[in-house]
Amino acid sequence: MIGRRGAIATGLALAATQAQAQASWPDRPLRLVVGYPAGGPSDVFARLLAAQMGGRLGQNVVVENRPGGGAVLASEIAARAAPDGYTWMHVDNGILVYNPALYARLPYDPDRDFAGVGFIGRFPLYIVCRADAPWADFPALLAASRTRAPTYGSPAVASPHHLAMELVKRRSGLAAEHVPYRGGQAAMQDLLAGNVELVMIDTASGLPFIRDGRVRALAVLSEARTAEAPTVPTMRELGYDAVAFGWQGISVPKAVPAEIVARLNAEVVRAMAADEVQARTRALGIQTTGWSAGEFDAFVAAEIALWRPLIRELGIRLDT
Repeated sequence: MIGRRGAIATGLALAATQAQAQASWPDRPLRLVVGYPAGGPSDVFARLLAAQMGGRLGQNVVVENRPGGGAVLASEIAARAAPDGYTWMHVDNGILVYNPALYARLPYDPDRDFAGVGFIGRFPLYIVCRADAPWADFPALLAASRTRAPTYGSPAVASPHHLAMELVKRRSGLAAEHVPYRGGQAAMQDLLAGNVELVMIDTASGLPFIRDGRVRALAVLSEARTAEAPTVPTMRELGYDAVAFGWQGISVPKAVPAEIVARLNAEVVRAMAADEVQARTRALGIQTTGWSAGEFDAFVAAEIALWRPLIRELGIRLDT
């Protein structure tokens, strides 16, 4: 048996080895797992971030796309990876917040298996109608919905857009029938064609339509009016506490050493502040922050408290 002194010596040696490994980190390429196909919005921002961070870290950051199943497969891969800081996970509302309420069983537990690293950005959400729609503003829409519920489109069932409109309905009394699509562009094209009457759309997909006057934005779900559409009132201004965003961030397996998490957070913040990245986010109306890892985790906790009960109340399931 190993005596007390031997155990202490072994522990000290292990600690020294870990400290040395952290001091030399990273000494090989890193990977960023993305649960969506190449070319989509999540992949685009993951690759922007990877390019910025790789140069500063002195190693290539390989973006690994593992699409399918609400990003469950990708999440499991990242959650089961060694907690050494070499595997990162691109995360969003669905992965960290919605999925435990949408699936009866998951091969990962976002609350237990992931730790936040940094925030990529928030995508404000707008309620839009055609420019020739009969509603001049949200109060007019609300009043009209008491007689006949209009249809509204979203990019998918259980997307941030779908859940945001359901929150609006509960907070304001709006009546509207959901029509899910395969992506925001499909929903917007059907809106223009007159096949759906409203769309809840994110700033990245919706701003071109708002700017050129093809659609009328009735409300935005951010805390304050956006710089990109300053005449559009917030739901809070209209008297209804409905705040919602689509958002993206970076997480790592839970046991990654705090020193590595802190380094990664610093690099995420620097990458998001880079001129190239800021030019892209400003053009799309995406809101960025310099949150610490702890602030990101606190944000996710607040999102969980809001959205999981709503999903369960709505009875939405993706595994049936």
